[in-house]
Amino acid sequence: MRINAFSDLCLRVVMLLAAPEYASPQVTSPQGSAVKGSALLTSQQIADSVGIPYNHVSKAVIRLRELGLVDVTRGRGGGAVISSRGRSATVGWLLRRLDVRPDVADCHTASGDCPLSDGCGLRGALARAREAFYAELDDVVIASLAENRQSGRVFVALDTVFRS
Repeated sequence: MRINAFSDLCLRVVMLLAAPEYASPQVTSPQGSAVKGSALLTSQQIADSVGIPYNHVSKAVIRLRELGLVDVTRGRGGGAVISSRGRSATVGWLLRRLDVRPDVADCHTASGDCPLSDGCGLRGALARAREAFYAELDDVVIASLAENRQSGRVFVALDTVFRS
């Protein structure tokens, strides 16, 4: 199973924001979102940290905000910070929401649908395999991945994989 580049980027962004040097200390608003006391990172700072172009990072931050994983403050002095929901989200939960493909296999060709699609067992098997992949990641809390002090090396290693 392989995740797409956008999902990889979203994971990196939320992991970076969950890193102890950016995620604490926390002061929360009455709605439970982080506001002051946390390091706000701009999309440009995030892009520089993960080595991905700004426009891609901006799209990832927008999607993560839509999912409630990050809180964003606009304007001067603004930026993104991980939300309380982002601290408790799992990798499996996030990947399910970022994977917009209806099927793992593309059963369509230039001439139409696959002639075997009506009785094909492959699509169902691949869907079960994808769900098993996500289920294995349901126990992995994203914020726990950033607790390792070697996270800087992880981001550099991921960057080389992302660019190849």
